Amino acid sequence: MSKRLSKEELETDPLIENYNRAANFYFENRVKVISSAIALIVLIGGIVGYNYYSAAQEDQAQELLAIAEGYYSQGDYENALYGNEFELTYGFDQIAEEFPRTNAGNIAIYYAAVSSFELGDVENALNYMQSFDVPDGIMGVGPLTFHARLLMANESYEAAGQKFVEAAKWNENEVTTPSNLFEAAQAYYKDGNNERASELVSQVIEEYPQSSKYAESQKLKGMIAAN
Repeated sequence: MSKRLSKEELETDPLIENYNRAANFYFENRVKVISSAIALIVLIGGIVGYNYYSAAQEDQAQELLAIAEGYYSQGDYENALYGNEFELTYGFDQIAEEFPRTNAGNIAIYYAAVSSFELGDVENALNYMQSFDVPDGIMGVGPLTFHARLLMANESYEAAGQKFVEAAKWNENEVTTPSNLFEAAQAYYKDGNNERASELVSQVIEEYPQSSKYAESQKLKGMIAAN
């Protein structure tokens, strides 16, 4: 027959002791406990709801983006950028504004910049690029290079040189790195900063002798030395 525990033994049992402490804490702080529990439930519900909302927003933005891309692929940059009111379609500008926290919205910003440039509006294109979230890795090199070329078109040569260097370092490889370093050198050369331009073409010559920009870098280095 099992031995029954005394009241004293029960009170010193670790499990029961912890239960008693929890019970006492609850009765002393039940309002706070209930409020915290409700807050936790609301928080979890909010997270689930936000994730569902985010997924729905992404899906909707992707659908609208596909229609705008159709105009873009046809070279209809006006409708691609601002939408077609007769066909009730969204353009990249509207998608970027209404779906800012989606991947599709971010891609729409880049498309909007390119479309603006194709329409001859360099300033507007630069404004879009300022808010574009550049992807990691090799996928980010093209947008950075494009941004630098917009700055060149705007005759902001020093800023263009800095952006080309950023593109060169974003994902270092044998193709895009020397190309962007050379373009950075050209930007600094146009800005009158021959010292910086010489440093960059020397880097191409010394570190990327197999690059397609090797011969052009040598030529530019000679031009700089002749000044």
